[in-house]
Amino acid sequence: RGYLGMDTNPDGVALASVSYTGQPEPWPEGFTVPYPKALHKFAGEFQVTVHPNGFLYIKIPELAYSRGYRRTYLIGVLAKVAVDIARALGKPIALENLDFGKDRLDTNKRFNRMASNFPFKKISEAITRKAVKEGVSVRPVWPAHTSTIGYYKYKQRYGVTIHHAAALPIARRAMGFKERITKEIKQKIQAIREKLNHKANSLPGEGKGMTRKVKRLFKQLDGKIPLHNGLTRFQQESFYSAWHDLKQLALSSR
Repeated sequence: RGYLGMDTNPDGVALASVSYTGQPEPWPEGFTVPYPKALHKFAGEFQVTVHPNGFLYIKIPELAYSRGYRRTYLIGVLAKVAVDIARALGKPIALENLDFGKDRLDTNKRFNRMASNFPFKKISEAITRKAVKEGVSVRPVWPAHTSTIGYYKYKQRYGVTIHHAAALPIARRAMGFKERITKEIKQKIQAIREKLNHKANSLPGEGKGMTRKVKRLFKQLDGKIPLHNGLTRFQQESFYSAWHDLKQLALSSR
């Protein structure tokens, strides 16, 4: 039956409905996300973007800047909607174990500022409590590199945002799937290498193009990538795996 992967964000959650094969599963015919009766203050207070290939985003804009009781209330509303979706699909929920921190890879500086002080753990705790109450299973997973994996492997493939793309490896990790470094990722790395070499030649200056830091990243990746697919899943997910260097490379080349 698979899992419902969940990536938490300051303004809501991204969900990926994933089948037992580890691939996104289209939403059932007639699937809808009902508007919560508890929210009725203003238009756009509750927003849902549904991708037919099994991804959706539930956005409550006020959640990002509200405080105190209001934020707690909105988190409760969000938790109810997310758990209701999982129950309707008959799938357990996979989410990040935020005791170990939150993995982020977003090139939007405004979003990063907003996320830096957001209590992500409150959302996961609220969802877990609601799920237990409703009889829906929850499986927390090691959070390392989920956004990076989503960025390199799934964002472009499925035409979704990085948050949707991160929800997919979260669900796959709950099912025990490994994340291989594919031919497409190697081609993407080579394209970044060529782009930065060109930038270094055309825009001289400290901190631009192929810097010493970036050269070091490429050297580390040249050593790690040939070995990556032969490693155990736990070695692939370790902090200083190839995904760590790929994250730094993405941030350096933005």
